[in-house]
Amino acid sequence: MENSGKSALGLDPNVAAGLAYLPICLIGLIISIITGIVGLAFFYWIAKGSTTGVPNKKQAFVEVLFLKIDENVRGIFHGDPNKFVGPVALTVFVWVLLMNAMDLLPVDWVSMLTGALGAHHGFRIVPTADVSTTFALALSVWAMMIFFAIKEKGVGGFIHELFCSPFGSNPLLWPLNFVFNLVEYISKPLSHSLRLFGNMYAGEIIFLLLWLLATAGVVGFIGAVFLGVGWAVFHILIVLLQAYIFMMLTIVYIQMGHESH
Repeated sequence: MENSGKSALGLDPNVAAGLAYLPICLIGLIISIITGIVGLAFFYWIAKGSTTGVPNKKQAFVEVLFLKIDENVRGIFHGDPNKFVGPVALTVFVWVLLMNAMDLLPVDWVSMLTGALGAHHGFRIVPTADVSTTFALALSVWAMMIFFAIKEKGVGGFIHELFCSPFGSNPLLWPLNFVFNLVEYISKPLSHSLRLFGNMYAGEIIFLLLWLLATAGVVGFIGAVFLGVGWAVFHILIVLLQAYIFMMLTIVYIQMGHESH
């Protein structure tokens, strides 16, 4: 019988080979788009079944989510939260949460699916465990911060702030002010992205180390099972917490774009 060389799902071998060697950043982009579509579909489903009367359980859950995020936005942002910042905060939280939650999928399921597609060489299913994804998200927030800073202060006011704060407008202090502000502006997207990436990537590494421990005999196996269950429960909290922290920093940075020193 002639072997067609196709994958288990019938993909052409050239296509399967392309999937197997996709750059990690492109894989993260694809999974990010898929999770974004899932999030939009979820809210569309909730909105379609919503009512002005007594809400059902899923509508009540989303309303509580809206209220909690709105409360956080109002506590940090001093402008109109419903105009832009509130929707952005909700989008960031849900999107990052869904990307983080990909880490909760059983590894066997993921490997079976990617193997059926012909990608037998590994497939990073968690976009936020890839620094290119988290850095892209952080740069988007950074760009919004710069945009609002220029919008609120004008180009002249923004440049004046770069050179005249925080140490004063004396021309001798301009270089020091500029270097200080430059370091501040550069550090924001770096810390914003690396915090999320580091926590999600470290979680995967710890899981890997625990399963390696399971190969070290009966004692290692028993210890890995107990530690693995404990870490799995804790990792669920990390998935939620890191999405919340990323959202809160997004609100803080946008508010900083509206402030003047």
